[in-house]
Amino acid sequence: MLWMAAALVMTLSGAGALGTGTPPAQPARAQKKEQLVEAKAPPLTDGIFPCSQCHNEKVNGKLNPARRELQFHDDIQAEFHHDSENRWCLDCHDAKNRDVLHLTSGAPVAFSESYKLCGQCHGDKYRDWKRGVHGKRIGQWNGEKTYLLCVHCHNPHTPRFKPIKPLPPPVRPSEMKRGAR
Repeated sequence: MLWMAAALVMTLSGAGALGTGTPPAQPARAQKKEQLVEAKAPPLTDGIFPCSQCHNEKVNGKLNPARRELQFHDDIQAEFHHDSENRWCLDCHDAKNRDVLHLTSGAPVAFSESYKLCGQCHGDKYRDWKRGVHGKRIGQWNGEKTYLLCVHCHNPHTPRFKPIKPLPPPVRPSEMKRGAR
């Protein structure tokens, strides 16, 4: 009988869901604003940034947002294997301001915050990266940290790692010839 009374009290006071008029408390995670992440600068190739030095209407004429084969960036087009059947440059790069990326909402994202863009499709990796399970971070375990961006390890145009040829196993001491070095 006592356990039933305790259960009733817990139910009525727990979430305020039984007509108390008080909305249920938001979990701490929902109230917490997204923290800024100190990340290393993205590894952009020298001489290509800012992108607007070439990608602007003064140089190229009017913007053509249609998916097409480009007359430039041959190296990127040759290696582009990131859902290439369905994606192309302007799915991630902002068409109006080439010096930033953009989210699916259209919100601009600096290259230094590209993890937000990656996290849109790879939410599990983004969660693990923020918690330090995926990717690399440097600094103190209980203090300031600097995160490496996704693009420090993954080529954003070809994110899968290329297979590595395994090395032969080490020679066992019993198989070594005496005096041979």
